[in-house]
Amino acid sequence: MGFSYKHTLYASYIGYITQAVINNLAPLLFVTFQREFSFSLEQIGLIVTVNFGVQIFVDFVSARYVDRIGYRIPVVAAHIFSVLGLACMGTLPYLLPDAYAGLMIAIVINACGGGLIEVLISPIVESLPGDEKASAMSLLHSFYCWGHVGVVLLSTLYFNIAGMDRWFYLPFLWAIVPFINIFLFAKVPIRTLTEKGESVPLRRLFTAKVFWVSFVLFICAGASEQAMSQWSSLFAETGLGISKTAGDLLGPCAFAVLMGLSRTFFGIKGSKIDLKKALILSSILCIASYGLTVFSPSPLLSLAGCAITGLSVGLMWPGGFSLAAQSYPQGGTAMFALLALAGDLGCSLGPGVVGFISDATAQASGAEFLSWISGSSMTEIGLKTGILTAIVFPAVLLLCVILIGKTDGMRKAAEK
Repeated sequence: MGFSYKHTLYASYIGYITQAVINNLAPLLFVTFQREFSFSLEQIGLIVTVNFGVQIFVDFVSARYVDRIGYRIPVVAAHIFSVLGLACMGTLPYLLPDAYAGLMIAIVINACGGGLIEVLISPIVESLPGDEKASAMSLLHSFYCWGHVGVVLLSTLYFNIAGMDRWFYLPFLWAIVPFINIFLFAKVPIRTLTEKGESVPLRRLFTAKVFWVSFVLFICAGASEQAMSQWSSLFAETGLGISKTAGDLLGPCAFAVLMGLSRTFFGIKGSKIDLKKALILSSILCIASYGLTVFSPSPLLSLAGCAITGLSVGLMWPGGFSLAAQSYPQGGTAMFALLALAGDLGCSLGPGVVGFISDATAQASGAEFLSWISGSSMTEIGLKTGILTAIVFPAVLLLCVILIGKTDGMRKAAEK
């Protein structure tokens, strides 16, 4: 069978689905991990932090060497790591004396695959021939969201058919996705991305104020997204007392659908959107959705807050890239790589903060000072407190967008 660049594009889409599996399968099992292995909320939060922390490290290291060895070997290795990591998730917690150590080993292996996928897939798609690169890239970014939806829906179907007690078979079923892609990426044609123009040296980039504001913006974008996404399943089931099926469908699944729709819409209409105004509105909506999740006395309204958060954060990542490019066009590839690194840092920081604050609050001996947060248990109050703490991320992102707007205004005035 002959493979064309169309197959390369399909393999890239599957690559982003693989990353969605890596990042979002474990959160669906957080309650199961707590019940079966007695993990604390802080330990659960550390799982998310380690996942994105390792991806950050892999991003940083691989970016220096990928151009030397080409794309094919590391992208195939990324999917091998993903298969091994998923297989270990279903086995090592039972094989090793320490179940938490076994799960962490699986998370680290998975994260190595996820980090390589993040570094490699976008430039592979960007290097493809054709006149529809913009639409292809927009669709590529949305596939992470649609992959997230698929993980929730198909995993929920599995839980209802096989039962939660047989959860350890599920990672093996999801490992089929990267396993197929190993052979696709071993055969499909892959081109090397050719840089157009020259970007500023890193030393000069580090002296640009707009870069650092954008760097903070991306930390907050990643944190705003993952602080809610990674905890919504556990929050719905343990905090709100909703069934596993209903909680996953109304929480993380609805979150992913709305995030995917917003990114798809941005990919189609992005050129006609005022990015600064759109990001300001996104930040305000994100703050409001966090508030609805925490302060609503109704579980359904709290879940609606989780879902609306997906709509609000969908624009932050692709819109942030576009805003940075407009504000500092000479930043080039180095700037985009560092901003992606900042986003991953936020993806690690946000869920970690929620987990730490939630666990500390749930373990507190006296909670009179939290009487203004409604909850039927200290677990629910703890989770709501942790999520409330994360509201600082969209608030800071809002300030960053305003600062970039002022910087642009001063630059344009100086040019005149």
